[in-house]
Amino acid sequence: MLSESSAFPVLPAANLARATAFYRDTLGLTVAFEAEGGVALTAGNGTMMFIYPHGATKAEHTVAGFMVADIDAVVAGLRAKGVAFEEYDMPGLKTVDGIADAGGTKAAWFKDTEGNILSIGSLSS
Repeated sequence: MLSESSAFPVLPAANLARATAFYRDTLGLTVAFEAEGGVALTAGNGTMMFIYPHGATKAEHTVAGFMVADIDAVVAGLRAKGVAFEEYDMPGLKTVDGIADAGGTKAAWFKDTEGNILSIGSLSS
């Protein structure tokens, strides 16, 4: 029933203006529309995300991810804009300079201004 439909993350933001600025100015997403209930932002390939005003929440898992062609370049570009990447060292997952290499895929994680954990992934070359 939904196999042909796009899926998109819906994320809470304690400060909608701050979150919108982060996604627009830091990550480079485009504001598709703003409504009383929140802000829709577009990313690549017709995908989108929606952020809405909500009190602070605490998710300890990845809530949205972006697939990129060159993870090293994207991580470097986001670092230049002040994004701090998470470092993990646990069984089955270890990052080196913010990037994990899982033999076939690479991934990096960072938090938005509201504490939501986002990921960047790419296929290893």
